[in-house]
Amino acid sequence: QGQVVESGGGLVQPGGSLRLSCRAFVSAFDLYLMNWYRQAPGHQREFVAGIGRNGNQVYANFVKGRFTVSGDNERKTLDLVLDGLQPEDTGVYYCKYGTHWGQGTQVTVSA
Repeated sequence: QGQVVESGGGLVQPGGSLRLSCRAFVSAFDLYLMNWYRQAPGHQREFVAGIGRNGNQVYANFVKGRFTVSGDNERKTLDLVLDGLQPEDTGVYYCKYGTHWGQGTQVTVSA
């Protein structure tokens, strides 16, 4: 109960794309409580994207229109499509539901 699992990371070249998926294994689910974060080497973990209480998409400033977040209440999932990836996007991407963190999925952007 309370497990969060991410998938979909990998190695891509600059300008490439990846799709990350997160699923929560909980009894009651509220999409508003699920968000994506990332942590680059030597940096603190930071918010990336999520869904607001009114269903709107919420993004960190550095996303700049490159990423798209979408959620599914029935499947208890939150997906994150990463387009236009750059080397500075490299890091471990984590999903969080409530107080539960996933194990993270590595995204590496390199030529």
